[in-house]
Amino acid sequence: MEAYTAVISLLQTLDQSNISELFHDRSAEMLDSLRATAEYFQDVLDNTTNEKIKSFEEDIRVVVSEAEDVVEMKISEIIKEESWTFGILQHHDMLPVVEKMDTTKKQVMELLSHDADQILKLTADSLIGASSRSDPMLSDQLKDDIVQGLDGDLEIIDKRLRGPTSYLDIVTISGMGGIGKTTLAKKAYDHLPIRYHFDIFVWVTISQEFRYRNVLLEALHCISKQRVNVNTKDYDEMNDSELADLVQKSLKGPRYLVVVDDIWSRDVWDIISQIFPNRNNGSRVLLTTRESDVAIYANTSSHHKMNLLDLDNSWKLLRDKVFGLEHDHPPEMEEIGKKIAEKCQGLPLIISVIAGHLSKTVPKTLESWKYVAKTLSKIIASHPNKCLGVLGLSYHHLPNRLKPCFLSLGDFPEDFQVDTRRLIQLWIAEGFIRTSSGSRESLEEVAEHYLEDLISRNLIMARKKRFNGEVKVCGIHDLLREFCLIEAEMTKFMHVVRTPFSPAQKPKFRRFSIQKRIKDAYKLLPPVARSIYCFSLLGLPYEPRIKLLPILPIYRQDPIIHGFFSCFNHLRVLAIFSSWFSTFPLVITKLFHLRYLQLRCFGNIPKSISKLLNLQTLICDGSSSLERTLPRKIWMLKNLSYIRLGGASYLPSPRIDNNLVTGMPNLEEFYGISYSSCTNEVFSSIPNLKRLTIHAPLRVDNVPYHLLDISSSRKLEAFKLSSRQRFALPMIVFPTSLRKLTLAFCRDFIWEEISPTLIKLPNLEELKLKRCRAEDVWRLSDKDIFRSLKLLLLSELNLKGWEASSDNFPNLKRFVLKKCKDLKEIPTDFVEISTLESIELHDCTTTAEDSVRNIEQEREDMGYNILKVYIHNSHSKL
Repeated sequence: MEAYTAVISLLQTLDQSNISELFHDRSAEMLDSLRATAEYFQDVLDNTTNEKIKSFEEDIRVVVSEAEDVVEMKISEIIKEESWTFGILQHHDMLPVVEKMDTTKKQVMELLSHDADQILKLTADSLIGASSRSDPMLSDQLKDDIVQGLDGDLEIIDKRLRGPTSYLDIVTISGMGGIGKTTLAKKAYDHLPIRYHFDIFVWVTISQEFRYRNVLLEALHCISKQRVNVNTKDYDEMNDSELADLVQKSLKGPRYLVVVDDIWSRDVWDIISQIFPNRNNGSRVLLTTRESDVAIYANTSSHHKMNLLDLDNSWKLLRDKVFGLEHDHPPEMEEIGKKIAEKCQGLPLIISVIAGHLSKTVPKTLESWKYVAKTLSKIIASHPNKCLGVLGLSYHHLPNRLKPCFLSLGDFPEDFQVDTRRLIQLWIAEGFIRTSSGSRESLEEVAEHYLEDLISRNLIMARKKRFNGEVKVCGIHDLLREFCLIEAEMTKFMHVVRTPFSPAQKPKFRRFSIQKRIKDAYKLLPPVARSIYCFSLLGLPYEPRIKLLPILPIYRQDPIIHGFFSCFNHLRVLAIFSSWFSTFPLVITKLFHLRYLQLRCFGNIPKSISKLLNLQTLICDGSSSLERTLPRKIWMLKNLSYIRLGGASYLPSPRIDNNLVTGMPNLEEFYGISYSSCTNEVFSSIPNLKRLTIHAPLRVDNVPYHLLDISSSRKLEAFKLSSRQRFALPMIVFPTSLRKLTLAFCRDFIWEEISPTLIKLPNLEELKLKRCRAEDVWRLSDKDIFRSLKLLLLSELNLKGWEASSDNFPNLKRFVLKKCKDLKEIPTDFVEISTLESIELHDCTTTAEDSVRNIEQEREDMGYNILKVYIHNSHSKL
């Protein structure tokens, strides 16, 4: 897999738009040769299933990585004018890597030519995968009959299986490996009401290594036990078509239930679905899969996705498996038992393995269970066939393009909430994403498809979603993370620094994640490092803690810091989550190949930032109370697509002496620009801006804001204004493309300005008003119609009255009210909004809660679609 990652990374480097301007003549020919060879390697790794190609993967990884090192070094030298002679690059030092690439290519071609008739299925890339494929007993089915938390799932499946529809219905169950899909299917298969409902039952297991004939024989053996159709001795003499015909004939009369367990692909479903006759007699097919898209493909109307167990059911499952259903547990074990169950994160597979371990622990003392709670990860890792092997099946079923994206989730600590937009930016910066030839999709769009694919395969979990269904925050189960760490280490994809190591043990990796404080860890990383993620202290000298930040140390500028950063000349990703710097480390601006930079510091960003010509993402968090001034030369960074700055940052005009310096044509997201720097000239130099956050801090002089015209930003979709001063909404001219608007901390807000300004935005779907000081009553007239609005959020407003009708919000789907402690009720006419799906109240008045319940009851009485009401009151929990 790392060979494939290296190839894609090299190709992405060669795809850079400015590379043709830098390389000429003989050097350009060499780059063309490298590109052709790398594309050949990509094709081989993508499409060849010859087992012997595995022996060349390490050779491919080494030569490709070396080639990329040389190309990046030459680009740096050209920019620094160190290797330029009469306008032509000295190419002789590129020749060795071109020759090595050609030699390896010839060896691979010779191998494939020699073994063309001996195609074998590609086995796993690691011991985990090998063991998981070799063990036929591996599945997510629990080993015994003790299950918990499936009653609700069983009720849903039972209703579908015994439903009134006469046509052949495909009922699907999806979920991650180890969640209990097979267990649920077996529970339904043996459920007495279902047993009485159907005439004949068939169970077939597909698995990754699909064999059509084996499936047919398995089906016929099930049928033959219940009906006499043909002598089983005749099966071996039949071909596949005859077997399929026999299965069809056997199922044509009776009402049947067929369980198709563990199906992995659409193509397989297309093949086997043809053997199920539809006699309009209420027959059913129950399908289990780890791939949500396969479930949806089999039945687009609905599919049942299994969720992780809650803590209560996790503890019950653990308890019953350790002590048995008929035995009481010692009361003193319950507290620590629940902690162990909680660490299993609701996955029945882990709970079962840990329960098995606890069952063998003698004696069952409080201390022994505390030890298990502390060493849970080690126990899981000691059962690779039972735990990691099951998940290894999902990983090894991935196409090569998705494997590095998935393994990259191991960069983050346990339970880390990963912003999906940030993750996509990291994938691009790492070199994992490449568009196909002739494709019009951007790298971001391709990466979004990759993320959707991994979520569909139940390998990445959507932790939070936006109102429109987009995944906002994602993560992975701890068991999957453990698999990522082991697989990444074995395939040399990434090294997670969790334990000390000596210089003699310096790992030969290119990606590092520092997740535990290790003394002098920064000295132990190799200069070829491409990515450094730091979630722990770097072990660098720092100033004493200050009152502003009583927890985190503040690193000062120091020769050691200079020495640490300056040695990584190939670094692409530098993400420091854990530490603050007193000033921006100037040495970072010498890392020419840096594409992603995230750190925390006080003070301004230096003008030398303009040297980072490859920078795509800049995240520089600082104190929200301090206003920064950005250097004018930041306009030189044409590749920047994302900027996030803590607090308000002044962005100077892109002009110097009436001459336009340049623009940022790729910038799509800018969070933290100050109101005072928002001019037509600035926005016209950012033509592709999609998301914008403006900070308007409190002014002592109380000078009115100038007119803010952002109508020229015709691609702007999301806009947020945070103002701590009197503010007039008509002072902003919005583009008609706007879909999301958030106003926060605005003082002396005038409600009458809302409607005439915002109803002119035909695409506005989301409106959020947070902590605004406004007039007491919001009155909407018949002409105030928010035609496209689907989400309305009002948070911490001093609103006392609200006069509105259903006509004002004809397409509203979701309404959220938070901490509006003066508002007595929701407009009663909201009951007439036919599109309304949910109302959420957080810490509001009891009268407002009552008004929402009345709306809910009235809608039910009127026969409208079900309204979901969520009322959260923190005071009631005290």
